[in-house]
Amino acid sequence: MDPLADDYTVGRRHAKLSKIRPWVLAAVSILTVLFQVYVPLFFEPAAAVDLPLLAVIYLAVLRRRPVAGTFIGAGIGLLQDSLSRHPLGMFGIAKTVVGYAAASLSLRVDADRTLVRFLLVVVFFLLHQACYWALRVLLLGELLAADPAQTLVLATVSGAMGIAGFGLLDKLKKED
Repeated sequence: MDPLADDYTVGRRHAKLSKIRPWVLAAVSILTVLFQVYVPLFFEPAAAVDLPLLAVIYLAVLRRRPVAGTFIGAGIGLLQDSLSRHPLGMFGIAKTVVGYAAASLSLRVDADRTLVRFLLVVVFFLLHQACYWALRVLLLGELLAADPAQTLVLATVSGAMGIAGFGLLDKLKKED
């Protein structure tokens, strides 16, 4: 009997494990990073939404395993770092924290509802920004002027984009 394919109980509810095909995982990771790096060069407002972060949240919540979420966040974050002008490791560390937290929280929360997904994206966007800012200040010694109002607006926009993106990605997953 394969424990990965079995149903499992989370709290009082009975949930099914979802899987995503490996090629979909790779394609989503690469395409979101390429979009994030290259599209803002031609259309500047596209830089407002961090698509790789949305991919990390979705894939980590889908896997429901903190170790897998950690590796997904680290992989996507380092891929984004390698193609961006930012110091190597900044997005990798921030997205690793988010991947772990999203996968851990998905064990306790049913993330299939729209409102829950929206709130998850908003909370993890804020966590990502806090980690990224802390790393820039503590590791690089930069002085950052954080704009809380703009950050909340971007978190809300990311939440809305997350709902739409998660709906699309739900069509690519397979249920056991």
